Amino acid sequence: MSRSGLRRFLPLIACAALSACVTPRPHPAPSPVPWDRRVVWLQHSDRWQLDGRAAVAVGSQGWQASLNWRQHGADAEVHIAGPLGVGAVTLNRTPAGLSMNGAPPGDAVLAQLQDKLGFELPLDDLRYWLLGAPNPDSPAELERNDQDRARQVAQHGWIVDYDKYVTVGDDWLPSRLVLHREGVRVRIAVDHWGGPS
Repeated sequence: MSRSGLRRFLPLIACAALSACVTPRPHPAPSPVPWDRRVVWLQHSDRWQLDGRAAVAVGSQGWQASLNWRQHGADAEVHIAGPLGVGAVTLNRTPAGLSMNGAPPGDAVLAQLQDKLGFELPLDDLRYWLLGAPNPDSPAELERNDQDRARQVAQHGWIVDYDKYVTVGDDWLPSRLVLHREGVRVRIAVDHWGGPS
């Protein structure tokens, strides 16, 4: 190819190279939905899952673990596994009660779980707190942030602070939250959300 022919093709090659480097536009943020509508939807969401991590401090003791939660209607399966402290625990919460590691549900499970974790896990509330909403079945104090999402929930002696949210589908869900009460602090970081619906 002659020099003049090459000069004619250079602009085309440059355009092709530039178009290959174009960064796709980010997806638009979900449209804001008023809190009164959002909280009802969150509290009635019964099909969702998350994968994340928890760091727990109980007095002077502490441990870290992975946290996997699967909510299917009224049934919840919670898997906690970590190199320190608790080893591995699988909890199943159904209308029949709470069971641990495949054993039948029983009244002693909560006491066994508390012995293993070092504190009483607010399992029934946590189902809602993880979504950024208070448990609708009992009174709660709620503070909202500038984006009209939960900034803090106080319920059943616990305070839940929401540090960060992430877009999930058409909504924003917590990606970092801290639960604390006297002598206990639980930090939860969500790595992946599935749902809710």
